[in-house]
Amino acid sequence: MTPPLIALEEHFYSNAIFNSIGETFQRTLQGVPGLAAQLRDFGDARIDAMDQGNISLQVVSHAFTPGGPSAQACQSGNDELAAHIRQTSDPQRFAAFAVLPVADPVASAAELGRTVSHLGFVGALIDSHADGSHFDGPEYDVVWDRACALDVPIYLHPTWPSSRMAENFMGSYPVPVGVSLGGPGWGWHGDVGLHVLKLFAAGVFDRFPTLKIIIGHMGETLPFMLERVSDMSTRWGGWGPRERPLRQVWDENIWITTSGSWSLAPMKCILHNTKVERIMYSVDYPFESNERGLQWFKELEGSGLLTEEQLEMVAYRNAEKLLGVKV
Repeated sequence: MTPPLIALEEHFYSNAIFNSIGETFQRTLQGVPGLAAQLRDFGDARIDAMDQGNISLQVVSHAFTPGGPSAQACQSGNDELAAHIRQTSDPQRFAAFAVLPVADPVASAAELGRTVSHLGFVGALIDSHADGSHFDGPEYDVVWDRACALDVPIYLHPTWPSSRMAENFMGSYPVPVGVSLGGPGWGWHGDVGLHVLKLFAAGVFDRFPTLKIIIGHMGETLPFMLERVSDMSTRWGGWGPRERPLRQVWDENIWITTSGSWSLAPMKCILHNTKVERIMYSVDYPFESNERGLQWFKELEGSGLLTEEQLEMVAYRNAEKLLGVKV
């Protein structure tokens, strides 16, 4: 029997944030029939979709916010999300990650504190860059410090490349192909993986040894490359005088989810180099369907890759422990 499922990368748009992302990205979402409506919905249709995927608890977050929304938009968006959860027919089935004004680290730290302390959020889900800039600089220490003090995770989530980044994905093919390559077809996954490595190389995990980072999509390419990048980080002088090697940071500071990756092949790779305690189920709703996620989990059950106890850990127990929630 399939255990209850907690899903952590599940999306929504408040009015404030949807209006802030710009007409180009709004049109992109509206180009997929029904997608924009699903992202704006927080009613019975969302709960029905959860039921169809055997999801007992959904951790809701805003989808990508290219360029970084303002502090005011984030405050309004987080307040709207909290209100939706309170007003839904079954509030106990939801938790929330905050959206943060990532271009402004001081405001991001303040909003993280407000949402966790006053709205009961369980962390934040943030875009992996702000107009092409990652968060490895010392100005972002205030964000990591606040996350550690609150003992909540930060979910680094893919977003569309900046205009400068997008140029690298264009080639001798139609523009939509380059757009896909720069986004979900390849580019934004590698960008998240690179971001994690930059945080390590910049000493962020030395300064904040209890920092908790979540990455989705079966680890955003890192598990497949983990042994090589770990080796490279120690050669030719290494990536700075790190207090802990990359493999130790991977084991102690990083969690990964299965979002939107419906194959057993990456799971087989992950299980060779990642503790099962650090793997959590997710869907990436509504960009992916809860039913397809459930089908994949049943395939995982039948594969024999995990014991019954380990299946429960991936399904919900690891998320319960990390987020302090219960199904």
